[in-house]
Amino acid sequence: MKPTIFKAYDVRGAYPREINEQVVGKIAQALVRHFKKGEIVVGYDARLSSPSLYKAILTNLKSKTHSPRSSESGAGKPKAVAIGQVTTPMLYFLVDHLKSTGGIMITASHNPKNYNGLKVVGAKAKPISGRDIKKLISN
Repeated sequence: MKPTIFKAYDVRGAYPREINEQVVGKIAQALVRHFKKGEIVVGYDARLSSPSLYKAILTNLKSKTHSPRSSESGAGKPKAVAIGQVTTPMLYFLVDHLKSTGGIMITASHNPKNYNGLKVVGAKAKPISGRDIKKLISN
């Protein structure tokens, strides 16, 4: 994993050279350890690589996914709330509205189409920096 993908506000790099399914899988595993329980809202943007990265995130969260209307609760592990293709503001809204533990948005925002990345937030959609995510992976 290249240390240069961990930015001040997110994780971002060229797909598939710097950001790929393996990289986001490792990040998802670190986020499971960080969030411990509750719900993690997961969404993705319209980039061609986003659906594949989305699937890798959901697989590596190692929890059963469910819809936002489900009454299941996280018992020791966070549950993924898979919301599909959405905008970043929509994901932030849902993290807060559902009172989720956190959220992961697969997007590279304004970067060229060959880039992708992750924006990660905690409760109340509070941003978690790429540098803090890097620390979580190191632990």
